[in-house]
Formats: sequence, C-alpha cells, structure tokens
Amino acid sequence: MTAEHYTPDEKDLSILRLLQKDAKMSVRDISARISLSPTPTHERIKRMEKQGIIKEYTAVVDRKKVNKGMMVICMIALNVHNKKTAGKFIEEVGKLKEVVEFYNISGDFDFMLKILAPNMDEFHEFFVNKLSEIEGIGQTKSIFVMNSIKESAQIL
Repeated sequence: MTAEHYTPDEKDLSILRLLQKDAKMSVRDISARISLSPTPTHERIKRMEKQGIIKEYTAVVDRKKVNKGMMVICMIALNVHNKKTAGKFIEEVGKLKEVVEFYNISGDFDFMLKILAPNMDEFHEFFVNKLSEIEGIGQTKSIFVMNSIKESAQIL
C-alpha cells in the first residue's frame, strides 16, 4: 500500500502527534502513551518512515539566536511563463541557503519565498547579488515580517 492510498489509523495518528511534539521520544515512551507494546509501535514508525508519511526528523532552531532574526516573504512573478524558465528558476532558487521555504502559488505571483537574514543590509545584499541575478524574474514584492505570531511544523 502506498502512502497516497494509506490512511493512518488512530494509533498511527497518536504516534505522529507525539513525534511532532518530540522527535527524540523513545519507542518505549511512545508505546506507553498509546497503550501498545514497543515492538508493534516500532514497526508502525518504521512503516510510516518507509512510506514517506514521516519524511524526516529535525531540530527546531530559534532563528533569532542563530543570527537569522529578519524574515522576509518574497513574492515573485516570472516574466516568461514556460517550462524551461520556471524549471531554471526553481533550480537556482533551490540552491539559495537564505531561502528556507519555497512555494509555487496561484494569483498575481508565481512563487513565494520565505527568506531569513541577519538584518536589512544582509537581506539587501542577498536580494541584489543573488536573487535578482536569477533569469526570468519579472516582478517582486517583499514583505518584511515584523513579528511571528505562530510558527509550527505540526500538522496533526
């Protein structure tokens, strides 16, 4: 059964909720919380990893404490709409470490980027010397985030 056709049951959802809150939680602790022995709990986790339901385990880092306090949402419209231009743009933006999220969107703009930088000078340097050098950009709109009200990777 592929992940596209697999519907997690309530035990799987409970496992996923626990792992989203604390990815370092042991199988023994998870199994105790969902009232299932460790072996079937471990098998469920491995199955969800194999099927791509669990994509990766990661640490959530406080961006301000690692000198990435400025967040900018950048909207981009391409000047030419064809597969080659879009493909090249996607490839080049994907290489930029300052871009931490990257979406193809609908509406007046084609793409939305979430960019982190230490400060306005560094963002300006990135924008002028990296982002705007990518071919195919027709229009941009930068939105400077003043305060994060909610940030979460938890989807369940």
